Amino acid sequence: MLGTDAGHPHHWKKKMARRRQIYEGKAKILYEGPEPGTLVQYFKDDATAFNNKKKGVIAGKGVINNRISEYLMTRLSEIGVPTHFVRRLNMREQLVREVEIIPVEVVVRNIVAGSLAVRLGMNEGTPLPRSIVEYYYKSDALNDPMITEEHITAFGWATPQELDDIMSMALRVNDFLSGLFLGVGIRLVDFKLEFGRLWEDDQMRIVLADEISPDSCRLWDMKTNEKMDKDRFRRDLGNVEEAYQEVARRLGILPESGPRDIKGPAVMQ
Repeated sequence: MLGTDAGHPHHWKKKMARRRQIYEGKAKILYEGPEPGTLVQYFKDDATAFNNKKKGVIAGKGVINNRISEYLMTRLSEIGVPTHFVRRLNMREQLVREVEIIPVEVVVRNIVAGSLAVRLGMNEGTPLPRSIVEYYYKSDALNDPMITEEHITAFGWATPQELDDIMSMALRVNDFLSGLFLGVGIRLVDFKLEFGRLWEDDQMRIVLADEISPDSCRLWDMKTNEKMDKDRFRRDLGNVEEAYQEVARRLGILPESGPRDIKGPAVMQ
């Protein structure tokens, strides 16, 4: 580790300071990348819920989400799902390809939870007859309203062909991740994906972007139905850091811990 930039936070900070910030979201910051067509995605500990009405900090969350997202994106690319992920740079940053983000959040649901329960007056935890894919317009100002394929194609956010690609990729991701999590005793209840357009030699293709982590998934323990995701923060259930760490631990990827960033592995009671 010693002698590398990654092992030297101060050296890295100095180098990062010169990088131009491209965008800051609620949980991540994007900086100009080291080479053209790349960005550095930095994971913050900040947490927000209910469209920024509730704010907080989850200690070490950025470190864990960086690792979990790296792991899941890598596994997905191994089965042929194209993603923006290039490689992890250090505890909180990863190198990604710069894509043109499609302003649509794609939500895949396997079990009734969250807004679906509220919207249709159903009990959380009800299994769905089949996986349901929903679309939301990416806009904080509008609270990410739910939209249909009709809206997406009419307003030119994505073409019908792109939507087909997105839909089939989302279902592949769901199949793969459901199995992966099942294998470590976790039920994948629902999750959100984002996609972007990547141009390579005048060819455009749709790739998976953003992140996949307990911030963007609902994960329930198979035995206890204990929530292991951001709902612990949204609903003030406590032990948020521990839940995120437990997901990483089960996936076999607890970060190489530094005292600053993470308290040793905690097992959920």
